[in-house]
Amino acid sequence: MRILNLILGLIFLGIGAAGAVLPLLPSAVFLLAAAYFFAKSSKRLHDWFLSTNLYKKNLESYVKNRAMTVKTKVSIILSITFTMGIGFIMMHKVPIGRIILCIVWLGHILYFIFGIKTIKKEEKRI
Repeated sequence: MRILNLILGLIFLGIGAAGAVLPLLPSAVFLLAAAYFFAKSSKRLHDWFLSTNLYKKNLESYVKNRAMTVKTKVSIILSITFTMGIGFIMMHKVPIGRIILCIVWLGHILYFIFGIKTIKKEEKRI
């Protein structure tokens, strides 16, 4: 089981690292999954992951404070909007699909605006 957790952690780390660079691929979800699987597989690997800049830049403020900077929130909202916008355009013959997609999009936007605290950059280091 440890080997499976290790392999899954490495896969999610790779996808999360790609997501940190590519605008359409979210990184936070995959990096959280990587942290989970590393914690299940190896304390040493988990500790290493928590010390990387990838973790510190993308997840540390959210994990510690349950908050994000404005820049992080805007980045996530833009990628969600772009991705769902493509789906919206492709569903031009499926009006119920468009309505559902709009409801899901609105839920994401409201969650990131009101559900997650916003922190200033200097608070991030605390």
